[in-house]
Amino acid sequence: MPAPKNTFKQALKEGELQLGCWLGLADPYIAEISAGAGFDWLLIDGEHAPNDLRSIVAQLQVIAGRPAHPVVRPPVGEVWMIKQLLDAGAQSLLVPMVETAEQARELVAAVTYPPHGLRGVGSALARASDFSGIADYLTTAREEICLLAQVENQKGMEALDDILAVEGLDGVFIGPSDLAADMGYIGQAGAPAVKEAVLDAMKRIVECGKAAGILTLDAELQQQCRDLGATFIATEIDVTLFARNMRTSAQTAAKLRNG
Repeated sequence: MPAPKNTFKQALKEGELQLGCWLGLADPYIAEISAGAGFDWLLIDGEHAPNDLRSIVAQLQVIAGRPAHPVVRPPVGEVWMIKQLLDAGAQSLLVPMVETAEQARELVAAVTYPPHGLRGVGSALARASDFSGIADYLTTAREEICLLAQVENQKGMEALDDILAVEGLDGVFIGPSDLAADMGYIGQAGAPAVKEAVLDAMKRIVECGKAAGILTLDAELQQQCRDLGATFIATEIDVTLFARNMRTSAQTAAKLRNG
């Protein structure tokens, strides 16, 4: 029996738009609700959210029973972190702050078993192999892993063409917020110069045949990226969605004070 089919990776290969939501509340209840809301994919954030390995596993477990596909973002692209996340059952990874082709090649090695890669062989203990229930896991796992590089500063943008040439990388995700800060527009991801850089990157990613992705709450930018061929777009963040609606609800309730 082979490793489970990665439907998200397959959809990206076929150019089918995948709409997603960022999960930063680090809670299985929120993840379960979100997984049944209608999004194609959910990003479990280990970089900026208060997640650890156990909380990520808990979210992977509840999402598994729903239609949405989980993508995990580690804090950094360290081989040992990637090993743990893959063993925990993550099949799709979005690695932040990729700046060079060499770094991208190291990430490919990190998700690949020897003799072609560096991933440690410990699947007998792993949720990924259904705890040794998947007999062919070691020989089939790599084919179902979706590796996405996040390019989010000027150094990475300058090396984008070289990064895109790395074999084994499935897609590139552009991070507008960090890119804006590095370009001198901190807190202004919507600045014209930033948007121009983002759209240029989207075009180059699509033209090279890899999947292009982005997280943005800017509906206009979402549509522009889609028009250029972006195939994985996150349109919401659970933290901001919850906070925004809680504040609105509190403001509505406050009207009762005035009769």
